[in-house]
Amino acid sequence: MIEIKHLTKKFGELTVLSDVDLQISQGEVVSIVGPSGAGKTTLLQIAGTLDTPTQGQIRICGEDPFVLSNKKLSNFRNQKLGFVFQFHHLLPEFSAVENVMLPALIGKKANSEAHSDAMKWLDFFGLAERTHHKPHELSGGEQQRVAVARALINNPEVLLADEPSGNLDSNNAEQLHHLFLKLRNEFGQTIVIVTHNEHLANLSDRKILMRDGKIV
Repeated sequence: MIEIKHLTKKFGELTVLSDVDLQISQGEVVSIVGPSGAGKTTLLQIAGTLDTPTQGQIRICGEDPFVLSNKKLSNFRNQKLGFVFQFHHLLPEFSAVENVMLPALIGKKANSEAHSDAMKWLDFFGLAERTHHKPHELSGGEQQRVAVARALINNPEVLLADEPSGNLDSNNAEQLHHLFLKLRNEFGQTIVIVTHNEHLANLSDRKILMRDGKIV
């Protein structure tokens, strides 16, 4: 699903990633761990096409996204990749279902279909009774589950999560962790998670340790 070869990323004289090789298979839940400054988030951002490598190759779903035009890259990102961050980044003026619908509408899906798909995902995440609530009316755990539903609305090939439970209490974090495993078990979802949470890392199929820009 993801193939990375000899990936290097530099910011001026600073080398953040150094000759990284990584392969991630379909249906695999992979956690990336390591100390702050190890290059974990930079690796995730490049895998998500949000940043570009200085050197090296990356293929996602068999494609090199960095040879695409800006428009085609945006479409690729919208259709193939889902993103979950530490903070939910929900739009405060929109309801839960409207927030989830947004990537589908951006992808030119019909409003009725986007609404139907959003409702299905919210139901999957136990939020069927909260669909018309705005973010400030939801708990932190509910807000993050809405954010995960939004990331999945276009049925992405890969879900990329950067410290997804870092802003949650232990109970909500545990619920979110098991939802990731449920996504893998029921839908074969490929998930890559950057985390400092050792419990989440240990639940993953594979744990990758980074240090000083390298996989060790």
